[in-house]
Amino acid sequence: MANAKPDTAPEGATGVLVLADGTCVWGRGFGAEGDAVGEVCFNTAMTGYQESMTDPSYAGQIITFTFPHIGNVGTNAEDMESVNPHALGCIVREDVTDPSNFRSSQHYDQWLKVNGRIGLSGVDTRALTRLIRTQGAPNGVIAYSADGTFDLDALKAKAAEWPGLEGMDLARTVSTTQQYEWRDGLWTLGEGYAEGQADEPPPISNEDRAEPRACVERPHVVAIDYGAKRNILRHLVNAGARVTVVPGEASFDDVMRHEPDGIFLANGPGDPAATGDYAVPVIRQLLETGKPLFGICLGHQMLGIAAGAKTVKMHQGHRGANHPVKRLEDGRVEITSMNHGFAVDIDTLPDGVKATHVSLFDGSLCGLELEDRPAFSVQYHPEASPGPQDSAYLFAKFVGMLDQQ
Repeated sequence: MANAKPDTAPEGATGVLVLADGTCVWGRGFGAEGDAVGEVCFNTAMTGYQESMTDPSYAGQIITFTFPHIGNVGTNAEDMESVNPHALGCIVREDVTDPSNFRSSQHYDQWLKVNGRIGLSGVDTRALTRLIRTQGAPNGVIAYSADGTFDLDALKAKAAEWPGLEGMDLARTVSTTQQYEWRDGLWTLGEGYAEGQADEPPPISNEDRAEPRACVERPHVVAIDYGAKRNILRHLVNAGARVTVVPGEASFDDVMRHEPDGIFLANGPGDPAATGDYAVPVIRQLLETGKPLFGICLGHQMLGIAAGAKTVKMHQGHRGANHPVKRLEDGRVEITSMNHGFAVDIDTLPDGVKATHVSLFDGSLCGLELEDRPAFSVQYHPEASPGPQDSAYLFAKFVGMLDQQ
């Protein structure tokens, strides 16, 4: 593999990725000095690197960006999906240049420094991506030292000893620790984020809900935060909901004391089976109430477990903004944004649970629905708007179910 050399750093190398098998991928470090261990994945999106770095679902992971021009639009406060970055670091082909975008408020390199995240440039990202595709997502350590000095034996040991994401509950590390009300709506150029939750909700008009809501009071959604992206909460508000966010470890009573009309199960990092140890029993109790449930990503996976299915660790995962998903009821193809390394095994869906969406890349399950309860979920991110907004109807569908209740 290009850039992969034994233990000798090439001239000018100030950064390295050390994989669990001892492979060293050399490059130029940027961002914060130091090292971090996690799973090495790749993301095929051409935009949204700041959103990806701040997505809580990337906790415990090092992102290889396949698009070469990462950092070219700088960073800004509006594109954060959480308060802080959660990805451990990033690997890119080209050096980060000065930003060329009127919205930029800080250079990407400086933003990484301030937030303690490591970057590695000058890497043959095509070769690294091919390695991940053929061998699976490896464990590794990303390291940056301005003087080019590394303790490779220590880095190799750290990479080899890290247990990996399977069996790891990371939702606890990224979830909110207290409940709060979410009020922001969607972003508009020149205006910023809309102030949501006014007395009269915004009109919604699409195939699932052709008429604007006539009622004044917004239905109340309790969002269980396993690592929720902010833009998901904005879409819930925009669809007409009043949103209360509770921690991922909230009990059934914690959720129900808010008297929700419906419950949202958020995205998040780690192994759904591990997080499910405490989350799935709560989800099963919530299903018994008959209130509508909607899950995304980790929430989708744990809804699947609660319904009787099983989850599996994927070979390389799906991460990017160009993933085609087929809606089975009518054959429509949605171009979606994805970020997951686990999936609900479609072959384990029990009676009463139907598949609603599948990936056109590998046939993996991307959506399910319970036939005897008002509960559904998707593996992809309908809020991420990877250019098309093919999947935004799901929020209107969910809030429409609340109105019917």
